[in-house]
Amino acid sequence: MKDKLMDFHKALELFEPVMGFEVHVELGTRTKMFSAAPNPAHPDFHDVEPNTLVDPLSLGLPGSLPVVNEQAVRYSIALGLALNCEIATSSRFARKNYFYPDTPKNYQISQYDEPIAFEGSVEVELADGRQITIPIERAHMEEDAGKLTHVGGSTGRIQGAEYSLVDYNRAGVPLVEIVTKPIFGGEHSSPEIAKAYVATIRDIVLSLGISEARLERGNLRCDANVSLRPRGQEQLGTRTETKNVNSMRSVERAVRYEIQRQAAILADGGTIIQETRHWHEDTGTTSPGRPKSDADDYRYFPEPDLLPVAPSRELVEELRAQLPEQPVARRRRLKAEWGFADLEFQDVVNGDMLHLVEATVAAGASPQAARKWWTGEIARVANERGVEASTLVEPAHVAELQQLIDEGTLTDRLARQALEGVIAGEGSPSEVAAARGLQVVTDESALVAAVDEALGAQPDVLQKIRDGKVQAAGAVIGAVMKAMRGQADAARVREIVLERASS
Repeated sequence: MKDKLMDFHKALELFEPVMGFEVHVELGTRTKMFSAAPNPAHPDFHDVEPNTLVDPLSLGLPGSLPVVNEQAVRYSIALGLALNCEIATSSRFARKNYFYPDTPKNYQISQYDEPIAFEGSVEVELADGRQITIPIERAHMEEDAGKLTHVGGSTGRIQGAEYSLVDYNRAGVPLVEIVTKPIFGGEHSSPEIAKAYVATIRDIVLSLGISEARLERGNLRCDANVSLRPRGQEQLGTRTETKNVNSMRSVERAVRYEIQRQAAILADGGTIIQETRHWHEDTGTTSPGRPKSDADDYRYFPEPDLLPVAPSRELVEELRAQLPEQPVARRRRLKAEWGFADLEFQDVVNGDMLHLVEATVAAGASPQAARKWWTGEIARVANERGVEASTLVEPAHVAELQQLIDEGTLTDRLARQALEGVIAGEGSPSEVAAARGLQVVTDESALVAAVDEALGAQPDVLQKIRDGKVQAAGAVIGAVMKAMRGQADAARVREIVLERASS
């Protein structure tokens, strides 16, 4: 049944939205959190066969014992520091008990009342330049569960599926879960704040170099909590938790949708059920998941096989000294370095392409060229397909594409065809250009012959050019470019047209 929605602005007149976020970051260590099994979140182990990155601990086999991954601890402390958190002098792992097929031990090793990092905050910047402080309650270490694939149904969910497959490659992947305190005062900007917060976390994680932070791969996953309370009421409303939203745009849409859905229910005298909800990208809606458990239901108790983690003050200060600049400061620096006008830079930020443009510039492209490709042709294709631009092409390939244009190997038109091939998986821009025969024709004799033929076919245009109406050359240039299948340099063709017409 389709949810009833209230107009967003009307909902904000009646109710105050309160948000909270739980962001899971997969750490890119070579091995898993508590064992020596390869970590699929590391670039060397992407796209492997199911159930090949496993060991006795990943499978929950009797007698297997956990050992803490030191690099994961260092990454977790660095992230906590970047979030302006206090770092615990001693933190402890706990067992979070629950049964699910992708959790072979029937419990998850996590942190409960003694997290590695706590009491922090992060600044996010909105499109209009406003800065919002997001309070961080904690950032704790844990292991990921496996992955279930439901087969035979129409939705990809367990309801209606014929059977389910379990892949334990992801079981034991090191995670940091970042939990905010309740966020008040977002009002009409609440959806934008949600998107900006997740983007900021992603930027921090990328700058630290601790994860690829690709939402479409699940390296970074956001659970968005939303509740409403009537204007003037102190008591918080009942919250819902929309799980694993996998793009910046979807985070924004999911928060807006839940505000509208909950407002319609409350205005009709109904009650909100505390539950998890699933986000549906295709319909832009959420649907019920399961009732949300409280912490007591998980029967937490200290992990008996692991000692507390007690980082030295020297280690903490060493990691603090290595912190990169904060995202807000980084944005301002990049805008100045690139020389972008306000609107140009905002186009990049609004499209969630800052890191893509930065990586493309680092790969050798000019800032303006990088912006042109990402906010132009690539954004157009991404919008048509309903995907994130980052899933279509690598920044290094965009830089290579621009280099081919700068060298005169490709024209803009040919480069767009090469990009089409890159997106289709045909190889790098150079490989696509070679395979498709897209190189610019530089044979002067062939260009002259094509120009002479076009001029001969349009004697009236030839006479206009000779009479001084240079703009008439456009018709001849167009005919030559068509005859050369777009593989000629239009500027050089124009020069030849004027030379031959005056001879």
